[in-house]
Amino acid sequence: MAVGSKELAPTELDTFENERLIDELKKAKEELFNLRFQSATGQLESHGRLRAVKRDIARIYTVIRERELGIRATPAPIEVPVKGAKRRTEPAEVKAAAKKSDDTVEAVESETTEESK
Repeated sequence: MAVGSKELAPTELDTFENERLIDELKKAKEELFNLRFQSATGQLESHGRLRAVKRDIARIYTVIRERELGIRATPAPIEVPVKGAKRRTEPAEVKAAAKKSDDTVEAVESETTEESK
């Protein structure tokens, strides 16, 4: 059985954005410092927690490094809808904008083909 925080499972770390990973890393390092301090003063009750926090830190570093190397994909930012807020764009507006951009692309393509003749 793997030792570590149940909150920081590798599958859950995949869903975190880079900023949140860095925040979790700072929290884990702070907790490790506190645990080491408690160990030095003889107040530490659970020595297994030291090992678990070290593994959490290593897991976070691994995910960050894999993202830098392109091995692991960075999650797309999730836009959370606010209750009671109106939608920013209506479906009709989105369709009109998409059609306009398609027309622009076609116009540019036709200009380039005419110039090359």
